[in-house]
Amino acid sequence: MAILSGRGAHREVLRLFEILGTGAVLPRTRRGAKGWGVVSEAGKKIVISINTSWNVVNFRKGLIEAMRGQGYDVVVAAPKDEYSSVLPSLGCRYVQIEMDNSGTSPARDLMLLWRYWRILRREKPSVFVGFTIKPNVFGSMAANLNGIPVINNVSGLGTVFVRGGLLQKIARTLYRLALARSKVVFFQNHDDRMLFVGGHLVREEQTALLPGSGVDLTRFSPSSRDKPRSDTVIFLLVARLLWDKGVGEFIEAARLVSRKLPAVRFQLLGFLDVENRTAVGRAQVEQWVKEGVVEYLGATDDVRPFLDIADCVVLPSYREGTPRSLLEAAAMGKPLIATDVPGCREVVADGVNGLLCKVRDADDLADRITEFAMMDGASRDRMGVESRKKVERQFSERIVIEKYLEQIERLGSNRTG
Repeated sequence: MAILSGRGAHREVLRLFEILGTGAVLPRTRRGAKGWGVVSEAGKKIVISINTSWNVVNFRKGLIEAMRGQGYDVVVAAPKDEYSSVLPSLGCRYVQIEMDNSGTSPARDLMLLWRYWRILRREKPSVFVGFTIKPNVFGSMAANLNGIPVINNVSGLGTVFVRGGLLQKIARTLYRLALARSKVVFFQNHDDRMLFVGGHLVREEQTALLPGSGVDLTRFSPSSRDKPRSDTVIFLLVARLLWDKGVGEFIEAARLVSRKLPAVRFQLLGFLDVENRTAVGRAQVEQWVKEGVVEYLGATDDVRPFLDIADCVVLPSYREGTPRSLLEAAAMGKPLIATDVPGCREVVADGVNGLLCKVRDADDLADRITEFAMMDGASRDRMGVESRKKVERQFSERIVIEKYLEQIERLGSNRTG
C-alpha cells in the first residue's frame, strides 16, 4: 500500500476534496499497464470494506459466498488483523488498508480517503459496499470521485451518536457529504433510519431496512440435548466490552441480584482492549472477577458453547443497530433481556421472548433479571421457543443476502441498460 507523502501527494488529496465539494467525478483515465480506468462495463467485481477483518470473517461470510455464487469477484478492503489471512479461504481477495478506527485526526482521515481512492481507482469495481463509519464515509467519498455506485450499511450509530457533542456534529456533516450520491443506504432499525432522514443526512427514497446482518439458522440452532434443571441461573452478556454496551449496569445489577439470589451467576464474554474511547479496561474487569460479581470468559470465535450453557442472554446497551449477540442467542432458543432502545427492541418482544428494561438503569435491569430468575422452567422454555420463532420469521441471513443481491443486480441493470 502506498503511503501519502510529499507535496505532490498532498496536492492530490486536496484535489479530491475540491472535486467532492463540486460533486464532480474524476475523469476515467488509464495509467500504465495495469490500467486505472474506473469501471469495466463487462466486469463483475464488488469491493466490500469494513473496519476489521474479524468483522468480515464472523459476520459477512454468507454474503461473500452468495456474491461469489452470482459470479462476482469479491475484494475485501480492511485493516490487517489476525483474521486477514482467513479471508482468501472465503473466496475473496484481500486488500490491506491502514485505518485509524478510533482516531479523529483530520490528517489521518485525509490519508484514508486517499488510500480508498487509490484502491478503487485500481480495482475498478462495479459496486462499492461499505460497512461501519469510516468505510461508509471515506470509502463512499472515494467511490463517488471514481463514479462507482455505492451501497451503504449503517449497522449502528456508534459512540459518537450515543455520546453527542462536537464529534457528533462532525460525523453528521461527513455522513451528509458521503451518502449524498449513494444508490441505497441500508439501516438496521427504523429509529436510525428516521434519525438520518429527519436530520437531512440522506433522502428517504435512498434508504431501506435490513434485519441486521442476519443469522445463519443452521449454524445457530437450539441444542438437541436436554439441559438438567438447576437452581443456578446463568445470565450471559456477549459484547465488545464497552461502557456503551451497558457493561457497568450489568455489573451493578449483578451485585444487587446476588444479595437476594446468591445462586445466580453472571458472565461476560467478549473482547477486551478494543480501540474505543468507551472501552472497559482490563484492570477493571479483573477487579470485578476478584470481587466475585462476574465471571470473565474471555473472547472466542465460536460463541455457541457459551450460549448453550446460558439460561438467559442480556444486553443493556445504550443503542444498537440490530445486535448480533441477541440474534444468535435467539436463534439458539434463548430468552433475552435487553434495554428498550433502538435495535434491541426489534429483537426482544417484552413478555414474549424476553424482557425489556430501562436504559442506563441498573435497578430496573436487576428487577428484570430477578423476575426471570424467579420464573418456572416452563415459562423460560416458552420464551426460548418464541425467540427461535421470531428469528426464523424476521432475521434469517437469507433475507439480508437476497436484499443485497437484488440491489446489486439492479445497479448492474441500470449501468448496462
